[in-house]
Amino acid sequence: MTATIADLAAGYRDGSRSPVEATEECLAAIAALDGRVGAWQAVYADEALASAKAAEMAVTATRDSGAPLGPFWGVPFALKDIVDVEGRVTTAGSAEWVDRVSPATAVVAQRLLDAGGVLVGKTKTVEFAMGGWGTNQHMGTPWNPWDADVLRTPGGSSSGSGAAVAAGMVPCAVGTDTGGSVRLPAALCGIVGLKTTEGLLPIDGIVPLSHTLDTPGPLVRTVLDAALMFDAMLGTQAGEVERDWLAGTGRYGALRAAFEGGLAERRIGCLSDAERAGVEAPQLVAYDAALEVLAGLGAEVVPFDPPTSFEEMKNTRFVIVTAESYYYYGSMMEDPASKVDERVRARVLPGASISASEYIAAMVQRRIDLAEFAAAFEGFDAMVTPTTPMLPLPVDEADETNTPALFTRAANFLALCSTTVPTGVSPPGPVGAGGGLPTSIQFMCRGGDETLSLSLAAAYEAARGPMPNPPLWAGGE
Repeated sequence: MTATIADLAAGYRDGSRSPVEATEECLAAIAALDGRVGAWQAVYADEALASAKAAEMAVTATRDSGAPLGPFWGVPFALKDIVDVEGRVTTAGSAEWVDRVSPATAVVAQRLLDAGGVLVGKTKTVEFAMGGWGTNQHMGTPWNPWDADVLRTPGGSSSGSGAAVAAGMVPCAVGTDTGGSVRLPAALCGIVGLKTTEGLLPIDGIVPLSHTLDTPGPLVRTVLDAALMFDAMLGTQAGEVERDWLAGTGRYGALRAAFEGGLAERRIGCLSDAERAGVEAPQLVAYDAALEVLAGLGAEVVPFDPPTSFEEMKNTRFVIVTAESYYYYGSMMEDPASKVDERVRARVLPGASISASEYIAAMVQRRIDLAEFAAAFEGFDAMVTPTTPMLPLPVDEADETNTPALFTRAANFLALCSTTVPTGVSPPGPVGAGGGLPTSIQFMCRGGDETLSLSLAAAYEAARGPMPNPPLWAGGE
């Protein structure tokens, strides 16, 4: 499956592609690759083909009449298996929930279906989305498509969504991000991910980890696709009629104009020397090269030190997430007979010892930090950091007591939006030595500034040029 959302929309419009063909390509790619990658929890082949045929009928009718369909119409997509679909099992990555049938469809999933999307199936996740490496003891860890020889961390918790899109098994997938769970798999799997603003997209029907910080968002292969899928996730607003991306009018006109705005006169914050200290050499080299590209595009790139360090924000966020996750899953994790991932059990159980006073103190401290950050960030358009301090690690080398989310958690804690985009791949090396692995940066912007974050990432992406495909790729060489 090599087509992007934008490619499919254009192909449907001119008749060179069809939703049935696109869905059949996805299913063929899954059949050929997923035995190796293991990204999928469930595949709805028959239902997907039926939906694709209905979408194709609508495409044909509108092509004949000239009436536009939105760009997500007929596009195959996947849902992280914490997103409910009525009548379907949602395991949330837990062996304890293998028979849990969803009572209703999540709002964001319904919006994608209403936009004409074709649901292909559910992708694997870290249990209850509680982990950044992407591992799962009982339900399986997806194979990062960038190394055909070594099982490397795919990033979590939206591990299956990242691996499925990176391997070309589906054009796009929904993930959720509480501390980086969209951006980490996007970064480690070499694709694009958008962390949306807290409260902008509804979390109704999404299995919670932290109701304060949970946000859904798209994982895709291009920044343009992130914008198109995000738009579909926002849903149709009252009174809207025009939804023709290719015409560049109506709702999409402003977005397209923003994408063409470039980086001239944008002021971008980069890491200070103190924050650079924890970044591994290959990632830092790629980061510095990306900053040079941004400066070459006209951006003013200057060091920015948040009033609260990334490490301190990570720790305050820990109190909020751990307390809230214990509220939801504490009884299961306290039961020694429960068949849960022991690494997740170890992350949730400390919530039992967090007092109401400590939890409230963390929430109050967050409000203080939000105000202090807003004041310090005055005059900046974005902050750009490496998405992760390291490249994808072999799974057996990942420290499950630590996290790759040093830089991503800040966006959740500070209620920002953020777009992760690949910067390239690390230099080749001996087999198993870590060469040829994806590197990435993220564009963090104020809450509600998704269009700005996406447009900045798109300008960088265009200057960077095309990314290579990973070794485990459905489209071949």
